[in-house]
Amino acid sequence: MYESIPPYIGFMPDTNGNIRIIATNRKAYHNYIIMEKYEAGLELMGSEVKSIRQGKVSIQESYASVEDDSVWVYSMRISPYEQASFEKHDPDRKKRLLLHKREIRKLRIKTQERGFTLIPLKLYFKGKLAKIEIGLARGKKLYDKREALKKREDERRIRRGLRERNR
Repeated sequence: MYESIPPYIGFMPDTNGNIRIIATNRKAYHNYIIMEKYEAGLELMGSEVKSIRQGKVSIQESYASVEDDSVWVYSMRISPYEQASFEKHDPDRKKRLLLHKREIRKLRIKTQERGFTLIPLKLYFKGKLAKIEIGLARGKKLYDKREALKKREDERRIRRGLRERNR
């Protein structure tokens, strides 16, 4: 009778893994070639989490770097939460990312190579936890950007032509 009720019901994390995307950095795919992607947790204050849940966050100009034995994200603006009491957070403070040590070591080696940087791609909630997807990226040259735009335009023309033909 009591076996069907799991213990600690109030403290169980959301295990079904619902993903709710809060912010995306669409320009990152235009300006950078993404080599690898990593999912990291965020070390946040309570008022920051509530503000993120309301969608008051911007990751457009943000970047990440490896310092000492941790990864930090800079310029990620989380607007202050209006209903917060005396403990309001600084909107532009640097936030620590939670990664495994082997991932941090790998990222340190890769970012010391010329041309590689860490760019936040997505900010989302996975269950009840705030996560950020960072990409190990290399900057695109101007001709690479033009080539990508031309390719996208050609694909659009082909789809439009097929649609016209099938009428």
